[in-house]
Amino acid sequence: MSLLETLNNDMKQAMKNKEKERLSVIRMVKAALQNEAIKMQRALNEEEELTVLSREAKQRKDSLLEFEKAGREDLVNKVKDEMKVLETYMPKQLTEEELTAIIRDVIAATGASSKADMGKVMGAVIPKTKGKADGSLVNKLVSQLLA
Repeated sequence: MSLLETLNNDMKQAMKNKEKERLSVIRMVKAALQNEAIKMQRALNEEEELTVLSREAKQRKDSLLEFEKAGREDLVNKVKDEMKVLETYMPKQLTEEELTAIIRDVIAATGASSKADMGKVMGAVIPKTKGKADGSLVNKLVSQLLA
């Protein structure tokens, strides 16, 4: 079942259950996917759908940080709830140990030895972890392992 079909089914279920917040998030994600498809003038493949989902999740993480800085607990809770709904459509996230193993493999494969090789390592790691790990965590781990 494609992501859009899943979203449509979940949207119907959220309407039946009168889950306004969940329905709102599903509609936002669905609109983002449809806008991306219109922009590309074709149906999205799985990787492109994942990119859109990751973008939506990142926007919410950024908002969460800003709301926490501003002390807006009402908005912090709302964004956290939205992120929980989004996570149900995202692939399972890699643990730090799994991520470290992938990075070590890439470092060995590329022969990287210093921070100067960080771009080469990041370029190889990001496609392998796309949607499965936060980019800032990947960056932090690569920096630590190359130091």
